[in-house]
Amino acid sequence: MQFDDVILGRRSIRGYKPDPVARTLIEEIVGLAMRAPSSMNTQPWNFYIITGEPLEKIRSGNTERMLAGVPQSREFRTGEAFAGQHRDRQIGVAKQLFSAMEIARDDKDARQDWVMRGFRQFDAPVCVIITYDRVLDGSDDTPFDCGAVATALVNAAWSRGLGTVINSQGIMQSPVVREHAGIADDQVIMKSIALGWPDESFPANAVVSTRKSVDEAAVFVGFES
Repeated sequence: MQFDDVILGRRSIRGYKPDPVARTLIEEIVGLAMRAPSSMNTQPWNFYIITGEPLEKIRSGNTERMLAGVPQSREFRTGEAFAGQHRDRQIGVAKQLFSAMEIARDDKDARQDWVMRGFRQFDAPVCVIITYDRVLDGSDDTPFDCGAVATALVNAAWSRGLGTVINSQGIMQSPVVREHAGIADDQVIMKSIALGWPDESFPANAVVSTRKSVDEAAVFVGFES
């Protein structure tokens, strides 16, 4: 693919084929992603790439604890709930997804099942957990750098025909993730990325979220002269 094709074509994938993804292909994708820029070349990121039985244990532990009402224990700060235009955009994409999946507003069971998909890592065959070195905790540059490597990873995956969705649901119960992924104590769990071959028959995979225009997002200074 050309660069523009990747950027314009990529979308979040929430339905996957059960087919495995070769380790060599994932290594190639991660290697490309790590060309992302980082503050003063700190490269704070690490990756725990999980499949098979360990991933199934994370899925089941995550969903069981959430359904039992265990408070979430995400390690990277969540911040305040979205409000205003940011909340509007959140609701907007949710409406697109529910419409594609034909989930009615009053269908509580279907909505609950949709939420649980997130805690199951959308049933993808692979989960990539991005962590950062705990000694950097509190640095504003570090999460920015992890965002850069996550963006590079999802685009590299798309260029190879793989789908992804960056999410936090899959790491809400961090003790479960730590146990079954064997995450070292010197790492902070930052984000998770579901990865696999897209199921083109899954309706939500056709959803393309609306985006702000350049005019809305960009301020050009000094160009008038």
